[in-house]
Amino acid sequence: MSELTYSKSGHYLIPDISILETPTLGKYGMMRKSFLREHRPTTYTNLLLKETLFPHCLEIEQAANDRLELTMTELVKKDPPPDKAGDPMGWVGHMNNLKAQAEEVIFQELIYS
Repeated sequence: MSELTYSKSGHYLIPDISILETPTLGKYGMMRKSFLREHRPTTYTNLLLKETLFPHCLEIEQAANDRLELTMTELVKKDPPPDKAGDPMGWVGHMNNLKAQAEEVIFQELIYS
């Protein structure tokens, strides 16, 4: 273990420490964490005490994003949206509907299981 170093600031010595950058949880990881806390308190507590709650939620976040991207690609191939330049509002509405369909599957299989 290395010794702690200090920097002088006026009459004070301030330790030279830094915070490690950790990835943050996105929408799906936070939803999983909330679901576990509210509906599966025993599992939530076990993961929290074993210090595996954050890695679990991060894994769910990554899996959900990957699944969303894959599902959106498949849905766009199956049901192509209208021309974006010709009908921008129709395109946005269509893409929002496809995303809602994809998220419904993600919620059922990953978040709320």
